[in-house]
Amino acid sequence: MKLYIVSLAAGLLVGVIYHLINVRSPAPPLVALIGLLGIVLGEQIIPVGKQLLSGTTFSVACEKTRATDHVLGQLPGSEPLARTDTPPEKQS
Repeated sequence: MKLYIVSLAAGLLVGVIYHLINVRSPAPPLVALIGLLGIVLGEQIIPVGKQLLSGTTFSVACEKTRATDHVLGQLPGSEPLARTDTPPEKQS
């Protein structure tokens, strides 16, 4: 939780500085952020849907596909996510 509070505080500080020096924020408008959220959630529809069709409950489907980890990122107090995008080591 501390990470989220520090992140929010840093964002607020930058916002205040932007206001003081009369600069507009380069951040996208809220509608773009909602669209990004839709993309992240949409990525999980098929894997979770497949699990639901096989008879699992929604919470189990989210756990099996790690959808919650993907959508929310690493939550405070949880173990770091294992990297799955690293290439396999070269064989000699």
